[in-house]
Amino acid sequence: MSQLSKVLILFAHPEPKRSVANKALLKVVRNLENVTVRDLYAYYPDFFINVHYEQQLLKEFDTIVFQFPIQTFACPALMKEWIDQVLSLRFAGSDGAKALAGKRLRLVVTAGFAEHSYQPNGMIGFALSDVLLPFRIMATTCHMQWVEPLMIYHARRLEDDVLQQYAVKYADWLSQPVDSAVAENQPAKEGEQ
Repeated sequence: MSQLSKVLILFAHPEPKRSVANKALLKVVRNLENVTVRDLYAYYPDFFINVHYEQQLLKEFDTIVFQFPIQTFACPALMKEWIDQVLSLRFAGSDGAKALAGKRLRLVVTAGFAEHSYQPNGMIGFALSDVLLPFRIMATTCHMQWVEPLMIYHARRLEDDVLQQYAVKYADWLSQPVDSAVAENQPAKEGEQ
């Protein structure tokens, strides 16, 4: 019998009270029994991260979700600091440690610009998936299964019913049993090309 994935959502928004889309998403998913939400800015407003605690916490979950708004074409500063401190090569990377091997990684990203801005001939000139490439590299380095991101464009300007549809889609994915939730585009194993 399938079981629900234990999900850790690492949420990073420097101004969560001003958020529109992320607030709507979290309102729906935070009450799911298999989901734990950690607001990094609430826990670490001074950026002093308890690395050991965070690493131990990661080991308890099957699925890690990074949820954040794109800011200046990257994740918020605290999330970057968290990644740099917590996901050390000795803990999860290429130094032989595989604490996160086999766990799923998914991004839930909100962007202020419309989707057409993230096209080769758009204002940004690159797809949002290109902007998120460092996270995919991180997943590969940490031996994690990459799950295609949920990307929400023009997030502050979406109608409430559209945001609600995204929130329901997000909650449905989080509520899928581990063996039926699809992890796409996993890194090739050694020797495969």
